[in-house]
Amino acid sequence: MGFFERKDHALIFRENGEVVQVEAWGEDSLRVRSRFLGDIEDGSIALLDPKPSQAQITIREWDAEISNGTIRAVIEVQRWGRDGRITFYNQNGDILLREIANGGALMLKARSYHVKPGGNFTLKVSFDSNPEEKLYGMGQYQQETLNLKGCNLELAHRNSQASIPFYISSLGYGFLWHNAAVGEVHFGTNTTQWTAQSTAQMDYWITAGDTPAEIEEHYADATGKAPMMPEYGLGFWQCKLRYYNQEQVLSVAREYKKRSIPLDVFVIDYYHWPRCGDYRFDEEYFPDPRSMIRELHDMGIETMVSVWPQVDWRSENFEEMKQQGLLVKSNAGIDVQMLFHGNNVFMDATNPRTRAYVWEKCKKNYADLGIRTFWLDEAEPEFGTYAYEQYRYYAGPVEQIGNIYPREYARLFYEGQQANGQTDIVNLIRCAWVGSQRYGTLVWSGDIMSTYEDFRKQICAGIHMGLCGIPWWTTDIGGFHNGWIESEEFRELLIRWFQFGTFCPVMRLHGCRQPATPIINQAGEVREQTGADNEIWSFGEEAYPILRHFISIREQMRDYTRSLMKKAHEKGTPVMRALFYEFPQDPVCWDIKDSYLFGGDILVAPICHPGARSRRVYLPKGAQWTHAGTKQIYPGGSWYDIDAPLETLPIFLRDGRQSYLLGQL
Repeated sequence: MGFFERKDHALIFRENGEVVQVEAWGEDSLRVRSRFLGDIEDGSIALLDPKPSQAQITIREWDAEISNGTIRAVIEVQRWGRDGRITFYNQNGDILLREIANGGALMLKARSYHVKPGGNFTLKVSFDSNPEEKLYGMGQYQQETLNLKGCNLELAHRNSQASIPFYISSLGYGFLWHNAAVGEVHFGTNTTQWTAQSTAQMDYWITAGDTPAEIEEHYADATGKAPMMPEYGLGFWQCKLRYYNQEQVLSVAREYKKRSIPLDVFVIDYYHWPRCGDYRFDEEYFPDPRSMIRELHDMGIETMVSVWPQVDWRSENFEEMKQQGLLVKSNAGIDVQMLFHGNNVFMDATNPRTRAYVWEKCKKNYADLGIRTFWLDEAEPEFGTYAYEQYRYYAGPVEQIGNIYPREYARLFYEGQQANGQTDIVNLIRCAWVGSQRYGTLVWSGDIMSTYEDFRKQICAGIHMGLCGIPWWTTDIGGFHNGWIESEEFRELLIRWFQFGTFCPVMRLHGCRQPATPIINQAGEVREQTGADNEIWSFGEEAYPILRHFISIREQMRDYTRSLMKKAHEKGTPVMRALFYEFPQDPVCWDIKDSYLFGGDILVAPICHPGARSRRVYLPKGAQWTHAGTKQIYPGGSWYDIDAPLETLPIFLRDGRQSYLLGQL
């Protein structure tokens, strides 16, 4: 018996206790699994079952290969040590990705297993690195970086960080680390190195494509696509930290209606409940929520309410949830996983019984009142210390499985809403993992600061998230922390951010505006504060007409935005796109991090530096570009200095398309 065997449509390699399995998994794609001292586990943490395909497998004494469409994997037995080294090629014979060699006497391991107590392993997988390669995706990291080559990234979630371990390479492939364990990836210039802190086996998926669009569509087929964005997701959303009572909510909504300003969604933020885990309105501040929601709906406004996964020890549901085993467990010590207005533990969204319990509460106290969309905050979840090894889910130790939490949290509500007969579902959430898009998730970028630096980081974050299969993405317009509404510097920042937000997949105004006002209830208990005003008329006479005008621009784009959402639903196409997505043959486009395409036709160049009234803009080669404001036509393939007075930003229309915007910007 030799090193290799064929099993159905999979190529198997065995040597010295390790088994490696490579099989066709979708068009032009392969799934690769390895296990040490055991059989390959079936099942999938994120990949969908593929359509049947006929892989071509050839076995020789010292090497074997498997081909599926345009991708081919060769496993070569290294004579020193007899480790199997995997190399991936495209249809032209170009190397896409290759495991490291064992180095002869160095005895290196491309797939390195280190035993952990209890039987699992710390796994390290290493590939050769082409220093000229450029990498994009991996989710949302708060850094002003587009090309991830050279980056070290934590494979774990935090407030404002969403780890989605998929990237697109400029060499013509996409790679998914199909493992929900906490870990790290190092995109070095000598090697690329993936680490899972605790896992039973290696599992990754690789696909080939001639364009970024082909790669993205293969990935969407493999992991799922977003539903169709509801109509109410296309317009303007109003939010702040926080509308603390029914009177505030209705007075602001009525003012928007009085001013004839289109408003699609009104968001009621956290601590509208008595205690975390109560999953209902606090009757002291919301005495008649049913009539409030009815009035909002009569005005054509959807009501969104915040839900937190924390459960306060004093919650009316805590003892039952604890007794029924519906909560995340600490491995040792007292179960206090976050301190905020009390001692809190997290509901366990990976437990199907928890999902049923929490949805039943939310159905009774929210959905049955007419609420059809939810804000799923704290979705990482936000452990007080992010000491992942200290906690355990129903699905397993957080160190081993923790990154699925935000997806299962979204699943809780999406499946509940579906069972309730709802079809037009979108829920706002603060984190995501592979496959989250299937559950109607609109990801926003977390509690970021109100600074130009953080503003610039969100441009990169939105581009990366789109490439990771999350087409529904947004940000707190103006940033979340430290926005003082009387500050002229902040007002300018908010205007510039609002202009950017107009050309995001969802346009949502939010923030913890200063100065805030403390809230004390009738029992004398300090409640969560309410921030300063955050409506579009709250930032002075200069800002108001600009902000109102950009809401009207958003309304004019409704048909176009709807068409982008349709493409995202049908093909997995990002709404917010890197320039190289549409123009991969233009090498300059692979390095542009401060402008992007809203769909295929509108190039957006945000003004993201204080006091700027102009900026340099690169227009991709292969198209003519019409300035939406001046109507001037520019040839592609060059840089231009473009004026940008406070009331506008540089917007360019590809080959004159979407001409209804001409003269509006």
